[in-house]
Amino acid sequence: MAAPRSCALWGYCGRGWSRVMRGCRLPGLRSSWPGSLLSARLLSQEKRATETHFGFETVSEEEKGGKVYQVFESVAKKYDVMNDMMSLGIHRVWKDLLLWRMHPFPGTQLLDVAGGTGDIAFRFLSYIQAQHRRKQKRQLRAQQNLSWEEIAQKYQSEEDSLSGSHVVVCDINKEMLKIGRKKACAQGYKTGLAWVLGDAEELPFDDDKFDVYTIAFGIRNVTHIDRALEEAHRVLKPGGRFLCLEFSQVTNPLVSRLYDLYSFQVIPVMGEVIAKDWKSYQYLVESIRQFPAQEEFKEMIEDAGFQKVTYESLTSGIVAIHSGFKL
Repeated sequence: MAAPRSCALWGYCGRGWSRVMRGCRLPGLRSSWPGSLLSARLLSQEKRATETHFGFETVSEEEKGGKVYQVFESVAKKYDVMNDMMSLGIHRVWKDLLLWRMHPFPGTQLLDVAGGTGDIAFRFLSYIQAQHRRKQKRQLRAQQNLSWEEIAQKYQSEEDSLSGSHVVVCDINKEMLKIGRKKACAQGYKTGLAWVLGDAEELPFDDDKFDVYTIAFGIRNVTHIDRALEEAHRVLKPGGRFLCLEFSQVTNPLVSRLYDLYSFQVIPVMGEVIAKDWKSYQYLVESIRQFPAQEEFKEMIEDAGFQKVTYESLTSGIVAIHSGFKL
């Protein structure tokens, strides 16, 4: 068994925290070769290495962390409402499809990263419970001689309806987790569920711990996608499965034009009216355009060590489900 990972000092990094690194800059680069072309080139490379995008804006990696965190802190209370409004409810179908593709078996240990409001976790628990009820009905039909009292006792027994299955929701954002916990209480999810404040880029879990890793509409907000994918590979058991639901590249030119018009002209206005936050939803729209297309993201997943990587485009490529296995 792998030794528990040590605690670290974390800096806010949106939907995945990044560790605060001290002393990372190489000292004295500017003065090592005064006025030389090599010095300028090294400084330029260092600058590019620490820059990233926040929507269409170029920012430092550290700055992006704070900005993304603020976005989700700001939208947390209206997050689910806005998802319904922006997608006209279709996001629910996409998430259902993710669970159907997963097809978890009894006893599955799931890690849902960037899953603060619990949408994937609740679907997982409901799926396992539905499997249990179907199995229970089949057993009762096979026992035709049971009395009414015996049947009632079987339905009322405290047998584990999750069959040992468990889901851990890991998210960077405290506000998103707070909303998720409230939803869990309101919807009656009390067992088989844990909430962890953690970093997609350095997960606070041992190696080879989970059967399935999911991340839905979260990985594009991570500063270092490659690190998040490597961490997903690390925490999965051999034979474990990686599943990612994320916005992707629209394949139909007509749909693409209409989608762009809706995204840039309607969604930020909707964000202002419903969530009183134009800028956060402008960022969300822009971040979708910065995320790799289906094939490029597939290659990134393979580079992280996953095998049998496939993807399925949904709704003309507005979103895609990527799948890979740790073999």
